[in-house]
Order: sequence, then C-alpha cells, then structure tokens
Amino acid sequence: MSTTVAAAVAALDDRYPPEWAEEWDRVGLVVGDPGASVRRVLCVVDCVPETVAEAVGAGADLIVAHHPLLMRGVSSVATTSYKGRIVHDLIKNDAALFTAHTNADVADPGVSDALAARLGLVDLRPLVPGADPARGAGRIGRLPVARPLSALTAQAASVLPRTAWGVRAAGDPDRVIETVAVCGGAGDSFLAAAAAAGVDAYLTADLRHHPASEAVAGGGPALLDAAHWATERPWLDDLAAYLRATLEVDVLVSDLDTDPWTLHAASTAFPPPKDTPPKEPLP
Repeated sequence: MSTTVAAAVAALDDRYPPEWAEEWDRVGLVVGDPGASVRRVLCVVDCVPETVAEAVGAGADLIVAHHPLLMRGVSSVATTSYKGRIVHDLIKNDAALFTAHTNADVADPGVSDALAARLGLVDLRPLVPGADPARGAGRIGRLPVARPLSALTAQAASVLPRTAWGVRAAGDPDRVIETVAVCGGAGDSFLAAAAAAGVDAYLTADLRHHPASEAVAGGGPALLDAAHWATERPWLDDLAAYLRATLEVDVLVSDLDTDPWTLHAASTAFPPPKDTPPKEPLP
C-alpha cells in the first residue's frame, strides 16, 4: 500500500479546505516533496522533537499535525533552533509534514466534534456558526442523562487522555448539567458565546483566571478546563479513520503526551492564619 505526498495533501485539503483557516494561521504542506511516496502516516497534535523521533522510529513518510510548526515568519532553519533541527530531521529521514489547524477546528466533523463524542453529547450544533450552518467553532450538545457538575468533571477526566493537568471545574459542584458547549484547544475567546447560548457547562482548555472568574460570577455556565493537548487528541482518531478510508496507507496515531505541563500536586492544606503562632519543634 502506498500513495504520494501530493495525493495525501489533496485528500486532506478536501476534508479541511485551507480557505477555512484563519487569516493568521499557517496550514498545508510544510516540508516534503509532493512526488515522494507515502506508505505510513503518523497523526500528531504537536510536531515536536519527541513526535518526530516517534515518526522516524515508526518509518512514517508523512506527519499530519494539528499545530503549525512555523506559525510566524523565520529567517533561518539552522539546527541552532529546535524548529530548525526538526526541519533537518524531517528532510534527512524523507518525512513530509502537513498541518491542519483552524481549518480542522471549524470542519464538520472536526476537532470539537471528536471532543463532544468523548462526552457522549448528542444533537450537536456549532457554538460559533461559520459560513454555513454545519460548520463553525466549537460545538453545543446535550447529555443523554443530566448529571451534577462534579460527576461531569469526573466523567471528562475519565474519557479524555490522561495528563498531569487533568480536568478542573468552576461552579457549584451540585449544579445539574444537561447542555454542554465544548471547544478543542484554547476556547477562552468563546466564553461570551457559551454564556449567550445558555448552556449549563463549557469544556475547553487554557482558561485564564480573570475571564473565567468573571464569566462564572456573571451567571454564565459552569466551566471545565482540561489540558490543551487532551482536548485535541481525540480528533486524531477521526483523522486517522478518514485517511485509512481514503488512501492506501498505514496510519498510526501518536499517544505521546505533548502537553507542556508534566507534574501536578494537589494542595493538601491551607496555610495557618497569620495570627497563629508557629508550632514549637518537637524535642
């Protein structure tokens, strides 16, 4: 089984048209010869040294990544930078690199559909509709059975890929949740849209202190904040299934946790009040 880089790019562009990407985004073929043969593809969230090494070790001819490697203009790809080393490693090992980012975010099915499926949400619709009713940023859905926020948080932690970050929530633990908005990746900018939609909870990543605090205090939905990588990893399974059905290639999915946060320690106790004298050391 084999195809070419050009054929793989055509299939990916058909599924995730580059014109759907945000103007600031950088999607498409980053490294590779369109005429080169492709027998094995590795799907990853991040193109980092670890996933490149994984691809080389697996004999992958093409990496399909969600996050762009070269988002901003560069004047050098020398090996003195880690991105330069990645480019050199890809070329030396005849591995191509393709990126589908915000065009995959708004696709139907796209990144947020895969996230919604992990929670079992039904009756999906875009959180922020796009140019047509089917696609757009984020998804809104309904839980088949309503449950308290505490149970939904535990469910999210159990169905999303394991990370040191885990899943944290803001809101009344006993609040009953039925309608849920989700956004794979950083969904901070869609807090107002989730509130306007009247959903009971919003699951995304990279929520900041003040916007989250103000959103909850303002009567908005309960918030669930997961690791960025974990909210986008589910999409890789859908991507891989599409590539297997469309191209005559072997497709692998990376489960390497590329979230930058690698340790987590839960708080064990609050500090004593300032007027509490310190305890005398034991003799």
